[in-house]
Amino acid sequence: MTFKPTGPSDRIKRKLARKLWTTKKRIWRDVSDYLMAPKKNRVNVNLYRLNKNTKDGETVVIPGKVLANGDLDHKLTIACYNLSKSAYEKIKSSGSERITIEELYERNPSGSNVKIII
Repeated sequence: MTFKPTGPSDRIKRKLARKLWTTKKRIWRDVSDYLMAPKKNRVNVNLYRLNKNTKDGETVVIPGKVLANGDLDHKLTIACYNLSKSAYEKIKSSGSERITIEELYERNPSGSNVKIII
């Protein structure tokens, strides 16, 4: 009997998770853990949860996919691995900024003032 390795089969996601893990900062290691989670434990966040758990001007990282259920009524900087097309349009219309997790890491390697939303 052979065992299949767990974790994402996406080469880019594995490379990003490895890069974040080597930083030895707690926040980036946590994001790396969520990215490497099995498929049944992957993160999907709706916009209403983002709206409820954040304030104007905050920076958040979502180690998964952002879905379009709900609306945003304030500006955020959102770093996520993936998002739906309608979520992107709603984020854009609210005046928020969407960046990749790698871009956020380059801007803020210490991870200060960044919230993880799961």
